[in-house]
Amino acid sequence: QLQLVESGGGLVQPGGSLRLSCAASGFIFSNYNINWSRQGPGKEREMVATISRTGISTNYADSVKGRFTISRDNAKNTVYLQMNSLKPEDTAVYYCNAAIRADNGEWGSYWGQGTQVTISS
Repeated sequence: QLQLVESGGGLVQPGGSLRLSCAASGFIFSNYNINWSRQGPGKEREMVATISRTGISTNYADSVKGRFTISRDNAKNTVYLQMNSLKPEDTAVYYCNAAIRADNGEWGSYWGQGTQVTISS
């Protein structure tokens, strides 16, 4: 069964750090780009970071550039999001997601259940 499972969220003070993890199973992880997206209260969902299959190429939303770092460990089927210098506006549910070709050959967009990140003093 294809799964993406996020963890690592929590409550931190402004200026603090968190590292999110996304554990993948049920597909050949190293074949796919993986994204981190977020949805804050009253906001539309936005993609914040993406990483290529090998991890060589990454891209970030302007709002997180220089503060967030996406990485992956293909041996562990896991992608990470290191978040530093956190701001209250980073408060959101964070999701990992990917476009994956399932065993039946059809492409689909797969999402984890999300992990809550709250930045507050």
